[in-house]
Amino acid sequence: MKFPTRLFWGGKFKASQLQILLADSLTIFWGEWLDLRVRVAQVAASGLVSPLIYIVAFGLGLGSAIRPGSGISGNYNNYLEFMLPGMVALSSMTISFAGTTFSICGDRLFNKTFEELLLTPIHPLALHFGQMLAGVVRGLMTAGSVIMVALLLTGNWNFLNPLFLLLLVLNCAVFAGLGVIVGLSVKSLESVGLYNNFVIIPMSFLGATFFDPATLPTALKVIVYLLPLTYASTGLRAAANLPLSQFPWYSLPILLMSAITLAFWGGYKFAHQQD
Repeated sequence: MKFPTRLFWGGKFKASQLQILLADSLTIFWGEWLDLRVRVAQVAASGLVSPLIYIVAFGLGLGSAIRPGSGISGNYNNYLEFMLPGMVALSSMTISFAGTTFSICGDRLFNKTFEELLLTPIHPLALHFGQMLAGVVRGLMTAGSVIMVALLLTGNWNFLNPLFLLLLVLNCAVFAGLGVIVGLSVKSLESVGLYNNFVIIPMSFLGATFFDPATLPTALKVIVYLLPLTYASTGLRAAANLPLSQFPWYSLPILLMSAITLAFWGGYKFAHQQD
């Protein structure tokens, strides 16, 4: 089944169209929120398990043998302080992607209610934004739990500063957008596991969550800086621990453009989705 694409694809943009897009996006999001709100504690707690394991194993265990200047910058007091912002980025990435992907797959492959969504007179971009917003909320729930742990362990209130939170939202938007595209593309839940194994897990360890990219050889730097999680991790780390003059401002437009690109890709997928 194909979607009409008059509103933005090829037509002249009007302010009223933006209002319609926003209203429709919030409508789709509200439908997702009605299902999500009864599982807030479950979502927040389930996404906290892996970060806690990493914090205990690497931050408190292995990290006790790592000193500033040996593999990490000397601007940090200890390795735990260095890795906690990366854990916020990692947890928000994982839940934003997985929650969005499985939500769409469940509707498409099991509940068989996805066709009803495609039949609604809503623009494809609004469908993408609505699903993406739900993914962002899922990511923020889990990231909020990790931030609470970080506050308890470090007492660093910069985890709540506006720049840190802006980067966190952008990171959630990027991976929720990716989750929408994967959810629309896969033919079975087993296929989701392939994306997780070949995209999300490698990015978890290569996305600058556990190491400083500046210490890598040039060839590896090229690979690491192709990953959006790298910009989220380094940006969150700088926002939490470094002065504003050392903040990598390029991370904001890179994450924003990544989210916008995925949004148009997701809109295209919705417009040509056949189920």
